Amino acid sequence: MDLLPAEDDEGDARAFVIGSIDDEYRSIRSDVLGLKHDLRISKSIPLTRALFVAERDISIFRRIDELVHNPIVIGGPDTSAVPEAEFRRLLHTFPTTTEMKLYAWTRITRVLREYMETMTDAEQRLTAYMARRARSESKPQDQPGARIPVVNELELAKFEFVRDRLTEMLREAEVYSEAEWQATVADLFLLIFPQYVAVLRNVRVKERYSNPGGSTNRFIDLLLVGANGTVDVIEIKKPFERGLVSKGRYRDNHVPVRELTGSIIQAEKYLFYLSKAGRDGEIAITAAHSKDLPSGIEISISNTKAFILAGRDSNLSSRERFDLEFARRAYSNVTDIISYDDLLRRVENIIASLTKRTESAASRVALEDPVIA
Repeated sequence: MDLLPAEDDEGDARAFVIGSIDDEYRSIRSDVLGLKHDLRISKSIPLTRALFVAERDISIFRRIDELVHNPIVIGGPDTSAVPEAEFRRLLHTFPTTTEMKLYAWTRITRVLREYMETMTDAEQRLTAYMARRARSESKPQDQPGARIPVVNELELAKFEFVRDRLTEMLREAEVYSEAEWQATVADLFLLIFPQYVAVLRNVRVKERYSNPGGSTNRFIDLLLVGANGTVDVIEIKKPFERGLVSKGRYRDNHVPVRELTGSIIQAEKYLFYLSKAGRDGEIAITAAHSKDLPSGIEISISNTKAFILAGRDSNLSSRERFDLEFARRAYSNVTDIISYDDLLRRVENIIASLTKRTESAASRVALEDPVIA
């Protein structure tokens, strides 16, 4: 029996055996917490209610257990343990009741947006801009001095929309499913990099290396198609807080986190599958995705490279950014690792360039033809 004999001076208190203690860890039996394995917590960590239960009586370790298959170890010298500082940070970021309510509201809004006349702030700003453009007095393009390039203004509006939309998405990233996030960001990626004219989803290729004597269907999540039909792979991950390099150090280095290294390996496998697909693969992909391709474009697999869009770098220290740059350069021959903050910086630079060109053109018109200006 787990119930220990009561002692006279304990009153109504009762003591139960729920685990054991060794030199480094307290082990709590799996059946006590409803876990797949015994829970091990370093003896240096005080056992409090907040360590086990979040708001609304959510079992923290049961939620973690649903996501992992290995035993949960917190703190201490075990090499597979989650460091105490990282676990404290996890507890600090566990969603509050208010956050859960906002999450639910945002999810409802995103579903209704598909069927009702609602728009994001970025979409509203773009619509307002286009309305102002439509109301503005048109200028005959053949008049002397009428040289303000309207295309620059439209391009500027486009990139401002991309920046605002991406910023909105990053603020509420947790409400998107992985598939929704990938689809939306992929469309924004096409606006940022106009050399790509289409994005293909769930692209099937056959490979004959993992199954000697037969073939295996492999599916590439996203494939970018250039204006001449050449393709590149893109891996789009949701921007988890630590999605790039580790907080702790391995031999005094902040190394890429498991999710990033897994994405790199996956992207390189996709490149391998494509390189071995040959002409038959090009024909098969073109036929399978003809409805998603502009008319006249055929898939061409040549010097294919990969993009990995993941993580945020704004929360990294200078040392962590330094080590991240080493990782990026190590794989740069085939894979371009881009953080979401880096993508936003690229968009901001384009906006700054377009703004300067537009203002410069307006100044020239004002000097050359004051009446039109």
